[in-house]
Amino acid sequence: MRELAATVLRWRAEGVEAGRAVVVRVIGSAPFRVGRTLVVAEDGRFVGSVSEGCVDGAAAEEVLAARRGGYREVIRFGIADERAADVGLACGGIIDVLVEPHVPPELLAAAAVDRDAAVSSPLPSGRDAAAAERVVLDATGIRSGSLGDPAADALLAELAASALREGVSRTVRVGEREAFVEVVAAQPRLVIVGAGEIAVHLVRLAHALGFRTVVVDARSAFATGERFPDADEILIGWADELADRAGIDAGAHVAALAHDPKLDDPALVTALRRGARYVGALGSRRTHAARRARLREAGIDDAELDRIHGPIGLDLGGRAPAEIALAILAEIVAERHGAGGGWRTGVPGQVTGVAALAAPGRSTSADP
Repeated sequence: MRELAATVLRWRAEGVEAGRAVVVRVIGSAPFRVGRTLVVAEDGRFVGSVSEGCVDGAAAEEVLAARRGGYREVIRFGIADERAADVGLACGGIIDVLVEPHVPPELLAAAAVDRDAAVSSPLPSGRDAAAAERVVLDATGIRSGSLGDPAADALLAELAASALREGVSRTVRVGEREAFVEVVAAQPRLVIVGAGEIAVHLVRLAHALGFRTVVVDARSAFATGERFPDADEILIGWADELADRAGIDAGAHVAALAHDPKLDDPALVTALRRGARYVGALGSRRTHAARRARLREAGIDDAELDRIHGPIGLDLGGRAPAEIALAILAEIVAERHGAGGGWRTGVPGQVTGVAALAAPGRSTSADP
């Protein structure tokens, strides 16, 4: 929902209101994801999707009907559903789609703040009135709203915390009620240490996928706006000293691409100690073995060392800088969606052709 909120607000500024459809349940083999959202303006424009295209037209019509009728409803599309067969849902699965005449203001407010939140919406059993009491939560509990019962609120908070940890929206049951807990995740952050050619392509690809990208390098000749027009921030210096400004924390994805221990090692130590969500480092298996030895001497234990994706990236077989960048981002996306554990690149000489300036000297315990 976060990526659609700006469009909703722009339409409102034009005087155009919108409703939405969101997938609240997937049954069987349907290639859909709970939480996918389609926003439909009252003039017929729409953004987003609840499917791969086969259901979107029908869902958009249902949203417009809900706007005219002023109701909320859960509509089921499936292979046995005549309406779904008409639009070509032939995958054999079933999806339940909540249609609403308005985009909930609680969702728009959550999308305007760069932190994880969840919005719980009661699911109607038929056609309910447009108004709905929603509960807004974060990892610490309820921020606003209530189910009207302390025990029910506590259970909802526990279920929402689980959804937030996994980053996955879901339908839950609290007592006799069903609710859709919709996760509005903070914008993903990618901190890239080392401003070489692979980083140039990685920033471009990550930007297209909605990541906030920060490039950190002590070599000012590399870390320039001209080389990284899509970067959200470029920092000149050492990643460990700039960790707070760069946003290296438990929610960060950190890719050490300098291929220089003076730059990479302190960044990796900092990322591991701060519990970064993803930590990867460029280099062959032999390079990574030497890196592990250095970091072990710096006080990083084997359990933490095992968190480093090295060699970084999925094994896509590519050797060009853009191909390596794609492999890195593919691994990050896989980790974000719980599909980690894929093959590593391990391509000998994968930094061939990448320009390298010697990093400014600095004395650290991780220096080779």
